[in-house]
Amino acid sequence: MRERLIESTRELLWERGYVGTSPRAIQERSGAGQGSMYHHFRGKPDLALAAITRSAEDLRARAEAELSGGGTPLERVVTYLRRERDALRGCPVGRLTQDPDVMADPALRRPVEETFSWLRGRLAGVLAQAQAGGELAAAPDPAATATALVAVLQGGYVLARAAADAEVYAQAIDGALGLLVPAAPPRSR
Repeated sequence: MRERLIESTRELLWERGYVGTSPRAIQERSGAGQGSMYHHFRGKPDLALAAITRSAEDLRARAEAELSGGGTPLERVVTYLRRERDALRGCPVGRLTQDPDVMADPALRRPVEETFSWLRGRLAGVLAQAQAGGELAAAPDPAATATALVAVLQGGYVLARAAADAEVYAQAIDGALGLLVPAAPPRSR
């Protein structure tokens, strides 16, 4: 029952946000009674924190699998960015940044903030590997580039949702990848 409550809350937070996710809606979606809900969690904030933390852990695990998978560092970045996503639903973690109630609560905001900090750092590390291996030009700074890539990814969701067109998300990703400057080939003598 605990798992059903967490998963139901994750889905509802993604669909409706924090305010729109009432205890009644959680109970209806999970099939749990009020007693079960309060047996496992002190209240809605406690359950929301478990759900947000789970969404953040899932995002990290999936990104880590792609960023540490096969291929060159640049190929791994491309794999991560071009992974199939539901662009019109948006990112289950990124959408929480638009929720004023989540952002106003330090405990609820923490897993969101930590996840994006981790993602920027992880991408920066892979980009630095690509530079060291000669795949990418020595400039710009990997940390700045990683931050820009995360911003494009999250902004791509916003643009796709606004246009009701997933192709807009794909264009944002293609545009960002086009800005990654390959290292110059060695000169022939």
